[in-house]
Amino acid sequence: MAAAHMEVNSENDAIQRKQSLYKSLDERFGIQKEMYRGQQYSQIYFARLHLMRTLLYSLLPNWKPHVPVCTVLGLEEGKECIIVGTIYKHMKLKPCILDEYSKERSATPLVKIHNFTSSDDYLVLEDESGRVKLCGTVLLPSVYVTGSVIALLGKETGASDFMVDDILEAGFPHQIERPLVSGEDKYVVFVSGLSVGGSSSNPLQFQLFIDHITGHLGDEKEQSFAAQIVQVVVAGNSVEYPSALLNGQNLSSKDQSRLSEPIKELDILLTQIAAGIPLDIMPGPNDPANFCLPQQALHRCLFPGSSSFNTFRSCTNPHSFELDNVSFLGTSGQNIDDLEKYSDANDKLEFMERTLRWRHLAPTAPNTLGCYPFTDRDPFFIETCPHVYFVGNQDKYLSRLIKGSEGQGVRFICIPRFVDTGAAVVLNLRNLECHTLSFGTELSP
Repeated sequence: MAAAHMEVNSENDAIQRKQSLYKSLDERFGIQKEMYRGQQYSQIYFARLHLMRTLLYSLLPNWKPHVPVCTVLGLEEGKECIIVGTIYKHMKLKPCILDEYSKERSATPLVKIHNFTSSDDYLVLEDESGRVKLCGTVLLPSVYVTGSVIALLGKETGASDFMVDDILEAGFPHQIERPLVSGEDKYVVFVSGLSVGGSSSNPLQFQLFIDHITGHLGDEKEQSFAAQIVQVVVAGNSVEYPSALLNGQNLSSKDQSRLSEPIKELDILLTQIAAGIPLDIMPGPNDPANFCLPQQALHRCLFPGSSSFNTFRSCTNPHSFELDNVSFLGTSGQNIDDLEKYSDANDKLEFMERTLRWRHLAPTAPNTLGCYPFTDRDPFFIETCPHVYFVGNQDKYLSRLIKGSEGQGVRFICIPRFVDTGAAVVLNLRNLECHTLSFGTELSP
């Protein structure tokens, strides 16, 4: 538990900052005793299939109790049955490294870089015994991605395809009941995409944000609000390095100094927050951390100022924690951005909802999203339903409260890039309502 006092000059006593009980749940995302011995990714897929199949089998009695369950190899033409397996999505527009060396690459159709779906995509279901092509109008290829595990009801056709009549997804996991509402407002602030050191970064804008949440700006009403902020979460892409310095060439001592400047500047800024408010920082794709998920915590030596406070916590990506028994789960955005490339949805919140329904935080890993080759577990499997699910580094702020079939209530939040929008997200722990805090530095003539 981290507590801090807020010093605000007033005629009366200083306003006391509220406190909250914090519990980290990041242990499963740590890579400590794992040993890489040249293993491939088949083992993580097998671990995922085993976990999900056990779960889906437990749901079958309430779904289709009298229909037999078959393996792919055990399918019989015209016989109705249920099969459970991992989806593989065949995509002709999916980028392939071998295309760079193909003589016919000029014949490859041009495609928007942000999405590789097409009307020719089709799905295949695979288990340990074999694979079968799926057909029918019930199962939409545009919705699913390689790596998701589902149960299907249908029949094998004369063409040796499987005609799908119905689909069973795992659904939202069980949720621990939220604690009784105390009536006391406490706030969590989310910010991401600071890009300190980048050409678009505005130091004054972030300084305004810091001064506001630490209670150094505004009147007594705003300071009283700031005193109710009990946690700040920085969700990835905190720094940005000049691309010219990252070309793989040896750096001069001057360039090495330039390379360290963004993280030094970030530390100075975060120190101001950590001096007054508990702070979690997650790595993102542009930060000095490992590329593959789960990204490990940024080393504390990068933050000599911030890490001197016990309120400062360097966390993994994905990041899971509890605050006053309200559970949080979130990423720096890679999982949702990758889903957007290989499937379609109305908005980013729909992608987030799918990952929760599929019980998997990063279904496209390791196919199109880099991840560590775990051998006996899949850390991205979602065992319990969070109360708050957030993703960082998105184009715009989106939020929705979604109810599950068993009464689960989840607040989904897309955190916009601060460097582009000047916006952070504020969540009220009491009722899970949220809004944005926007900061601008435009000077009128």
